[in-house]
Amino acid sequence: MAAVFAESTDRIWIAMRGELPLPPGNPPFTPYALIEPFRGSAPPTDDNGNRGYERRWVHVMIAVNADGELVEYWPQHDELFDVSGSRGPHKIKMSPYDSEKHIWVVDDNLHQIHKFTYDGELVLTHGEMGVAGRGPNNFSRPTDIVWLPDGTYFISDGYVGTRVAKFDSDDNFIMDWGEAPADPDNPGPNEWDTVHAIAISQDGLLYVSDRAHARIQVFDVDGNFQFMFSTGQRGESLPYAVEIMTEPSGEEYVWVADGGLGRITKYDLQGNYLYGWGTPGNDYGHFNGPHSLTTDPDGNLYIAEVFAGRIQKFVPRSGADPAKLVGQ
Repeated sequence: MAAVFAESTDRIWIAMRGELPLPPGNPPFTPYALIEPFRGSAPPTDDNGNRGYERRWVHVMIAVNADGELVEYWPQHDELFDVSGSRGPHKIKMSPYDSEKHIWVVDDNLHQIHKFTYDGELVLTHGEMGVAGRGPNNFSRPTDIVWLPDGTYFISDGYVGTRVAKFDSDDNFIMDWGEAPADPDNPGPNEWDTVHAIAISQDGLLYVSDRAHARIQVFDVDGNFQFMFSTGQRGESLPYAVEIMTEPSGEEYVWVADGGLGRITKYDLQGNYLYGWGTPGNDYGHFNGPHSLTTDPDGNLYIAEVFAGRIQKFVPRSGADPAKLVGQ
């Protein structure tokens, strides 16, 4: 389970990496991390080292209601991911400024970004399937996408790529920025190792996860470096997802899903740590690879766990401190 996006309280979009057989003796719909006996943090490999060889590519893009019941499924697009070398989607998102409500899916291993109409028609694909590169229509394991109100958007690129790419509202490439570290032991600004997620504040600052460097780098919309801040010890903290969330007061905050520490953490827009919660582990309420986070209009929080094989839903406690709830 790599990606989740709450369009509304009763329409939660999910992009996942296929299905694996459930061993006998486990109740239906047991999450991968709770299978007995425990199979580890990743599917088994075959004799050629292919991870997840047992998987079948079905139910890759779905939507569920507030109770987790299936309300949408696009079987016609499962085959997009049923390709040698694929491991499935990385993110699923909608622009908050798009009245037509297009749905975007980022596929890192096949180096592509897909755009669908709300009823499931594929209308655009950035990138050549299986062809890595750095160019207007080539990516190197892209990871995430975010928009400006005028339709301009930015793609983080990526696991191998070392850049952010900018496109206009007509899907034309504008520019990119970023490079590999000159000194891997002392990476500087605008130098990347795993450009894993991207978010944007209302004042037009881009917050980009520099995952393997355990930090968030911040730029303006023209790629000019502003500042950066640490999310923890390098080699321990892994900022998988970053989102800008707005509280009822109107104030914005940065929320990070830390896949290395198994925690959800909150920062102000200047990068000062404010709050965190969560415990690594496989039991319900714990995290094994929190990879994507989103909230619905009622404040319910959904988190996709890339190693646990599940989406977890958290409901605000009665009387909870608003400063400790993930905003909209």
